[in-house]
Amino acid sequence: MPKLRFILGSKSDEALCKPALDVLDEFGVDYDYHVSSAHRNPARTTALATQAEAEGVQVIIAAAGMAAHLPGVVAAHTALPVIGLPIASGALQGVDALYSIAQMPPGVPVASVAINGAKNAALLAIQILATSDPVLKERFKAYKASLAK
Repeated sequence: MPKLRFILGSKSDEALCKPALDVLDEFGVDYDYHVSSAHRNPARTTALATQAEAEGVQVIIAAAGMAAHLPGVVAAHTALPVIGLPIASGALQGVDALYSIAQMPPGVPVASVAINGAKNAALLAIQILATSDPVLKERFKAYKASLAK
């Protein structure tokens, strides 16, 4: 059963999200992965958000470029923590995505990482999961200690 759900707004952004998947694999975090646009497939996106908790998911990473509505739409349909991953694309190269994620209205929080910050999105998700998983917490502590070397 996956602890993390990764939703990507466009298949064209898969390469930019790979560092997150690599980190999740390195830490042994079970996840599922979906490409589902908030605009092109809103019913599927809503279902992925609303059904996540019942499916055992504890945190969601939602990656999107341009206006980046995906993280907000997902957060509007779940009580789970949502991490927005802004993707550099379009004329503004991700600045619009970053603002869309960071400027959510009160009551619908979405955490945000840097533009193309896939690795940090995964690490933040791991930190959230580690609050209830002692083994994962120790792995994360070891990772942090390795950064100092």
